[in-house]
Amino acid sequence: MALNLEAKKVVVEQVNALANDAISVGVAEYRGLTVEQMTMLRASALDADVSLRVVKNSLAKLAFNETTCECVLPVLSGPVILGFSQEDPGAVARVFNDFVKDNEDLVVKGLGVSGEFVDADQLKRIADLPTKDQAISTVMALMLAPVEKLARTLNEVPTKVTRVVSAVAQQK
Repeated sequence: MALNLEAKKVVVEQVNALANDAISVGVAEYRGLTVEQMTMLRASALDADVSLRVVKNSLAKLAFNETTCECVLPVLSGPVILGFSQEDPGAVARVFNDFVKDNEDLVVKGLGVSGEFVDADQLKRIADLPTKDQAISTVMALMLAPVEKLARTLNEVPTKVTRVVSAVAQQK
Protein backbone atom coordinates (compact mmCIF):
# COMPACT_ATOMS: atom_id res chain seq x y z
CA MET A 1 0.00 0.00 0.00
CA ALA A 2 1.41 3.34 -1.04
CA LEU A 3 1.93 5.97 1.63
CA ASN A 4 0.90 9.58 1.09
CA LEU A 5 3.33 12.39 1.83
CA GLU A 6 2.09 12.99 5.38
CA ALA A 7 2.37 9.30 6.28
CA LYS A 8 5.90 9.23 4.86
CA LYS A 9 6.87 12.24 6.98
CA VAL A 10 5.54 10.48 10.09
CA VAL A 11 7.55 7.33 9.29
CA VAL A 12 10.71 9.39 8.72
CA GLU A 13 10.21 11.19 12.04
CA GLN A 14 9.66 7.90 13.91
CA VAL A 15 12.74 6.24 12.41
CA ASN A 16 14.80 9.40 12.97
CA ALA A 17 13.80 9.41 16.65
CA LEU A 18 14.88 5.75 16.94
CA ALA A 19 18.15 6.48 15.10
CA ASN A 20 18.98 9.48 17.31
CA ASP A 21 18.62 7.43 20.49
CA ALA A 22 20.24 4.25 19.14
CA ILE A 23 23.64 3.04 20.27
CA SER A 24 23.63 0.38 17.58
CA VAL A 25 21.67 -0.36 14.44
CA GLY A 26 21.53 -3.56 12.40
CA VAL A 27 20.51 -4.06 8.79
CA ALA A 28 19.38 -7.47 7.58
CA GLU A 29 17.68 -8.70 4.42
CA TYR A 30 14.57 -10.71 5.27
CA ARG A 31 13.77 -12.05 1.79
CA GLY A 32 12.43 -15.61 2.04
CA LEU A 33 11.30 -15.49 5.68
CA THR A 34 7.80 -16.66 6.48
CA VAL A 35 5.35 -14.70 8.61
CA GLU A 36 5.92 -17.18 11.43
CA GLN A 37 9.70 -16.68 11.26
CA MET A 38 9.28 -12.88 11.25
CA THR A 39 7.04 -13.19 14.31
CA MET A 40 9.71 -15.24 16.07
CA LEU A 41 12.34 -12.62 15.14
CA ARG A 42 10.17 -9.82 16.48
CA ALA A 43 9.51 -11.74 19.72
CA SER A 44 13.22 -12.36 20.32
CA ALA A 45 13.94 -8.70 19.58
CA LEU A 46 11.27 -7.60 22.03
CA ASP A 47 12.84 -9.80 24.73
CA ALA A 48 16.23 -8.13 24.11
CA ASP A 49 14.86 -4.54 24.08
CA VAL A 50 15.58 -4.18 20.37
CA SER A 51 13.20 -2.21 18.14
CA LEU A 52 12.67 -3.74 14.70
CA ARG A 53 11.30 -1.72 11.79
CA VAL A 54 10.65 -2.52 8.15
CA VAL A 55 10.95 0.76 6.27
CA LYS A 56 11.40 1.70 2.65
CA ASN A 57 15.08 2.31 1.98
CA SER A 58 14.50 5.82 0.63
CA LEU A 59 12.67 6.79 3.84
CA ALA A 60 15.36 5.19 6.00
CA LYS A 61 18.06 7.15 4.16
CA LEU A 62 16.19 10.38 4.87
CA ALA A 63 15.73 9.42 8.54
CA PHE A 64 19.39 8.47 9.01
CA ASN A 65 20.79 11.80 7.77
CA GLU A 66 22.96 13.47 10.41
CA THR A 67 22.63 10.61 12.93
CA THR A 68 25.08 7.99 14.14
CA CYS A 69 23.18 5.47 12.01
CA GLU A 70 24.37 7.19 8.84
CA CYS A 71 27.21 4.67 8.60
CA VAL A 72 24.84 1.90 7.41
CA LEU A 73 23.54 3.85 4.38
CA PRO A 74 25.72 1.94 1.86
CA VAL A 75 24.07 -1.40 2.72
CA LEU A 76 20.46 -0.18 2.49
CA SER A 77 19.25 -2.05 -0.58
CA GLY A 78 16.60 -4.68 -1.10
CA PRO A 79 13.98 -5.66 1.46
CA VAL A 80 15.68 -4.88 4.77
CA ILE A 81 14.67 -4.93 8.40
CA LEU A 82 16.30 -2.45 10.75
CA GLY A 83 17.07 -3.23 14.37
CA PHE A 84 17.77 -0.46 16.90
CA SER A 85 19.20 -0.81 20.39
CA GLN A 86 19.14 2.12 22.81
CA GLU A 87 20.89 0.40 25.75
CA ASP A 88 23.27 -2.38 24.71
CA PRO A 89 25.62 -2.08 21.71
CA GLY A 90 25.64 -5.85 21.17
CA ALA A 91 21.89 -6.46 21.52
CA VAL A 92 21.02 -6.18 17.82
CA ALA A 93 23.98 -8.39 16.88
CA ARG A 94 22.90 -11.03 19.45
CA VAL A 95 19.30 -11.04 18.18
CA PHE A 96 20.37 -11.38 14.54
CA ASN A 97 23.12 -13.91 15.35
CA ASP A 98 20.79 -16.14 17.38
CA PHE A 99 18.10 -15.98 14.68
CA VAL A 100 20.52 -16.74 11.82
CA LYS A 101 21.60 -19.98 13.56
CA ASP A 102 18.16 -21.50 12.83
CA ASN A 103 17.09 -19.44 9.80
CA GLU A 104 19.58 -18.99 6.98
CA ASP A 105 17.13 -16.82 5.03
CA LEU A 106 17.93 -13.80 7.18
CA VAL A 107 21.06 -12.22 5.69
CA VAL A 108 22.76 -9.66 7.90
CA LYS A 109 24.20 -6.88 5.77
CA GLY A 110 25.95 -4.87 8.44
CA LEU A 111 25.84 -3.15 11.79
CA GLY A 112 26.42 0.36 12.98
CA VAL A 113 27.83 0.59 16.50
CA SER A 114 28.30 4.11 17.91
CA GLY A 115 28.61 5.56 14.42
CA GLU A 116 31.12 2.97 13.16
CA PHE A 117 30.15 0.50 10.41
CA VAL A 118 30.83 -3.16 11.15
CA ASP A 119 30.69 -5.76 8.36
CA ALA A 120 28.36 -8.72 8.67
CA ASP A 121 31.32 -11.10 8.98
CA GLN A 122 32.09 -9.46 12.35
CA LEU A 123 28.56 -10.20 13.64
CA LYS A 124 29.67 -12.95 16.03
CA ARG A 125 32.40 -10.75 17.51
CA ILE A 126 29.91 -7.99 18.31
CA ALA A 127 27.33 -10.51 19.55
CA ASP A 128 29.88 -11.89 22.01
CA LEU A 129 30.33 -8.51 23.69
CA PRO A 130 29.21 -8.67 27.32
CA THR A 131 26.07 -6.86 28.39
CA LYS A 132 26.36 -3.90 30.74
CA ASP A 133 25.51 -6.05 33.77
CA GLN A 134 28.04 -8.72 32.78
CA ALA A 135 30.77 -6.12 32.31
CA ILE A 136 30.04 -4.53 35.69
CA SER A 137 30.10 -7.89 37.46
CA THR A 138 33.43 -8.78 35.82
CA VAL A 139 35.01 -5.49 36.87
CA MET A 140 33.66 -5.86 40.41
CA ALA A 141 35.06 -9.40 40.64
CA LEU A 142 38.47 -8.13 39.49
CA MET A 143 38.38 -5.33 42.06
CA LEU A 144 37.32 -7.69 44.84
CA ALA A 145 39.94 -10.39 44.15
CA PRO A 146 42.94 -8.70 45.87
CA VAL A 147 40.87 -7.94 48.97
CA GLU A 148 39.66 -11.54 49.17
CA LYS A 149 43.22 -12.85 48.78
CA LEU A 150 44.45 -10.53 51.55
CA ALA A 151 41.64 -11.67 53.87
CA ARG A 152 42.45 -15.34 53.18
CA THR A 153 46.17 -14.73 53.81
CA LEU A 154 45.52 -12.92 57.08
CA ASN A 155 43.11 -15.65 58.16
CA GLU A 156 45.72 -18.32 57.41
CA VAL A 157 48.12 -17.11 60.17
CA PRO A 158 45.86 -17.92 63.16
CA THR A 159 44.76 -21.13 61.46
CA LYS A 160 48.38 -22.32 61.18
CA VAL A 161 49.05 -21.38 64.81
CA THR A 162 45.99 -23.38 65.88
CA ARG A 163 47.17 -26.41 63.86
CA VAL A 164 50.66 -26.23 65.37
CA VAL A 165 49.29 -26.00 68.93
CA SER A 166 46.91 -28.88 68.22
CA ALA A 167 49.77 -31.02 66.82
CA VAL A 168 51.98 -30.29 69.83
CA ALA A 169 49.11 -31.15 72.18
CA GLN A 170 48.52 -34.46 70.42
CA GLN A 171 52.22 -35.39 70.67
CA LYS A 172 52.26 -34.79 74.46
